[in-house]
Amino acid sequence: MDATRRVTAVLGPTNTGKTHHAIERMLMHRTGVIGLPLRLLAREVYDRVVARVGPSVVALVTGEERIVPDRTQYWIATTEAMPLDIGADFVCVDEIQLCADPDRGHVFTDRLLRARGLVETLFLGSDSMRGAIAGLVQQHTYVKRDRFSTLTYAGSKKISRMPPRSAIVGFSVENVYAIAELIRRQKGGCAVVMGALSPRTRNAQVALYQNGDVDYLVATDAIGMGLNLDIKHVAFSSTSKFDGRRMRPLTPQEIGQIAGRAGRHTENGTFGVTGEARPFDEDLVEAIEAHRFAPVNKLMWRNADLDFGSPERLIRSLEAPTSNDWLSRARDADDVLALKALTAMPEVLDKVTGPKRVQLLWDVCRIPDFRGSSDSDHAGLLARLFDFLCGRGLGGGRIPSDWLAKAIGRIDQTGGDIDTLSRRLAHIRTWTYVTQRKGWVDDEAHWRDETRAVEDRLSDALHAALTQRFVDRRTSVLLRRLKQKEDLVAEVNDKGEVTVEGQFVGKLEGFRFQQDATGSADEAKTLRTAAIAALRPEFSLRADRFYNAPDTEMDFTEQGGLMWGASAVGKLVKGADPLKPSVEPFVDDEAGPDVIEKVRRRLQHFIDRKVAALYEPLLAMGRDEALAGLARGFAFRMSEALGVLPRDSVAAEVKELDQETRGALRKHGVRFGQYTVFLPVLLKPAATRLRLVLWSLWNGLSEFPESPPPGLVTIPNITEVPKQHYTLSGYHPAGTRAIRIDMLERLADILRTKDSKAGFEATPDMLSITGMTLDQFADLMTGLGYKADKGERPKTKPAVAEVAAPEVDALIEAAAAAGQPIPEEVSLLAPVPEAPAEAEAEGGEAAPVEMETFYTFAWAPKPRFQRPERSARPEGQPRRERPQGEKRDRPQGDRPQGDRPQGEKRERKEGDGGRKDFHGGKPKGKRDDRRDGDKGNKGAKTFEARPPRKDKPIDPDNPFAALLALKGKV
Repeated sequence: MDATRRVTAVLGPTNTGKTHHAIERMLMHRTGVIGLPLRLLAREVYDRVVARVGPSVVALVTGEERIVPDRTQYWIATTEAMPLDIGADFVCVDEIQLCADPDRGHVFTDRLLRARGLVETLFLGSDSMRGAIAGLVQQHTYVKRDRFSTLTYAGSKKISRMPPRSAIVGFSVENVYAIAELIRRQKGGCAVVMGALSPRTRNAQVALYQNGDVDYLVATDAIGMGLNLDIKHVAFSSTSKFDGRRMRPLTPQEIGQIAGRAGRHTENGTFGVTGEARPFDEDLVEAIEAHRFAPVNKLMWRNADLDFGSPERLIRSLEAPTSNDWLSRARDADDVLALKALTAMPEVLDKVTGPKRVQLLWDVCRIPDFRGSSDSDHAGLLARLFDFLCGRGLGGGRIPSDWLAKAIGRIDQTGGDIDTLSRRLAHIRTWTYVTQRKGWVDDEAHWRDETRAVEDRLSDALHAALTQRFVDRRTSVLLRRLKQKEDLVAEVNDKGEVTVEGQFVGKLEGFRFQQDATGSADEAKTLRTAAIAALRPEFSLRADRFYNAPDTEMDFTEQGGLMWGASAVGKLVKGADPLKPSVEPFVDDEAGPDVIEKVRRRLQHFIDRKVAALYEPLLAMGRDEALAGLARGFAFRMSEALGVLPRDSVAAEVKELDQETRGALRKHGVRFGQYTVFLPVLLKPAATRLRLVLWSLWNGLSEFPESPPPGLVTIPNITEVPKQHYTLSGYHPAGTRAIRIDMLERLADILRTKDSKAGFEATPDMLSITGMTLDQFADLMTGLGYKADKGERPKTKPAVAEVAAPEVDALIEAAAAAGQPIPEEVSLLAPVPEAPAEAEAEGGEAAPVEMETFYTFAWAPKPRFQRPERSARPEGQPRRERPQGEKRDRPQGDRPQGDRPQGEKRERKEGDGGRKDFHGGKPKGKRDDRRDGDKGNKGAKTFEARPPRKDKPIDPDNPFAALLALKGKV
């Protein structure tokens, strides 16, 4: 064999990604063919490849379906329909262990021996085939793949106790339907998957399961052949099957193949038995869990070198023996049995006049018996078709179109039950197969489309019938049990769906039953009666679980609702105090007073603990007996306002608080800001969210304001929203935006150091705190009572660049003379090389000067009320002198008096008035304890500002002092 035509055996258990690996390898080549054991699996792989490379280069070839684009590069086919003579670069055969299957094994063995790609060949299957492949295929490479997840035996389970996402396997149509009916009654519904279903019906049923509409799947062993489903547990209802000739036990390899469907990718799976199936013995369990099975010693084989000289010679060639120890001649398959039956008919033998007719007869005999009819019925149909194709009938070498149209018309009916629709679907598969044969019918494209359309209609009808029978029916069992006064079995899954005796009746949302609205009035009454009768024990059990549930499973909504997970279980109502709300549980009256009281107590415990945790500083302040007089009154005001008070609303009370009283309140976290008096810890998102709910309850609002998203420094200031709502949310409206209270106080701390009368510009710190652009900041300052004057000026270079080079050189020399290192600050003052002269544009014009926008902010208090006698003062009359000690009434904010951050010293600029404690007027160590807008000590003296110090000449002996002088100058 050519070394470039490598053969690789990729072997391992299920869920190892072998098929995915084969698809990836094929797409690396120019052309490729993949043979799969089932039509359903071929369709699934075809869809995956089309999703990767598009439909124009991918073909699907099965016995009943043929999609072959003009530019086909990749062929997806059933193993029997694989094109072997197209010279593809890549060839793959999946489930190669089926070489040992008594019925189809000879086909897979033929592909093992003869199917080769020009560049690469893959055989996928069980590790039990390793020895056989080594004995029959020379110069091959072996690759072992391990399972992604663990498979564990779970023993025997009743269907009523079957876990969700389970597949129950049966081995006959009757068995599958019986299990599906039982699951419908006990679990509310299931999907059905069988190999006899068309791909369209199978996909629709799988969608029910995969989408979560039902949690259970009942299937034949068709799911064992590579179909990828989200299954967690596989249960065998039987361990034997009818193989077409006799009942026989399943082999360990077959059980392992089916059980391996449990656990998808890295999610572990389990397998077991149910119903009357006997539990597996320990040796079998160990073999399945470890994926160790007896090696395949014999492969089914049938001679592929056929002799079409005569019917007898053809039969002899099909029955030819083999001398290879690895091969065993397969028993007569259905096509051989049909050939022997037709050659026994004189009217058929008369038409077999040469090798071409013998080959035609063999092609007719290979039509599968999809209908499952008797041997004589199937042979009669084949004889009729052979007669048409021989040209002696009305068709003239073709199947007559009118005869075919009548046969298809009898099938094209979507009425009837599941069995009737299944039989019609099997019949149409026969005609779908016939129309795929080249030269057998006139206008092949028309008849292929016609049979496909009929198959689709029947498939949809069968899916609807399966769904109606195994998912939707419910009232008959409920009525029968109610009349017999038997105890009803109710189950509630994790989605809250309620089933009574397997029938879906509604949803249990918390402790309220929401009945399914479908059905007539009589049916609704029956459902309600059955559900309540069955749910009484569930209410008690659920109440116990709820009472013992941790607070982390509960929450409140911004509209005052109380939630347990995703279920509403109550709401908050106004209590005796803003911080002591009451609760109203949502519990059906049928649950009983004990359940209602238990739910109410648990909800009250939850909200009490939530308030205590989030508002502990406020509650502690209310309990502090050391607070008395004005302090206790102010603490009550803070508690009533839930920890946030606009300063202008309590200005009078704040003025009456002395420093000692304020200090006592500060110990509880109260901050006296310029704009707001608040507890910073209560501005956190959780406390803010609860504050809005508590305040809305206390004030009887029908619709509660919602808290802003956490982490935003500013939010839009909507005129329709009351200012109080912003305050409760922790924001202060100013202009078109509202700024967070704590950020506003930080801004006020900076503004306090500025000359608000002469005017100042915004600093980067101001913009950083607010997260605003300059224009947005100007709007904010206007909202805070400042006047913003906008201007433009040429954009200047940084000041450091203007330092004269000689001065810097002098500093460097002085440092060197003193034997000291050059300070880093000096190196930063090094002059920047001057930019070239401004380039002149064409025509000699100078380049435009870049301009920048700036704002100057100054305090602009609202004008005070002018009394008539003052406004009428005659011109030239002197203004009345204010007696010593009389205070001038200033509007709040003229000199903001908020708290400075802890440890921050008050900055004083040159020219500010000094105070005694800065100039020795008070004893050393005594400090002025005034803050937060307090008035100073009466009689405190003030002094004129010291004149600015004159510039001193640079002292070369002290370069650092010179540096400071230079920096001050710069």
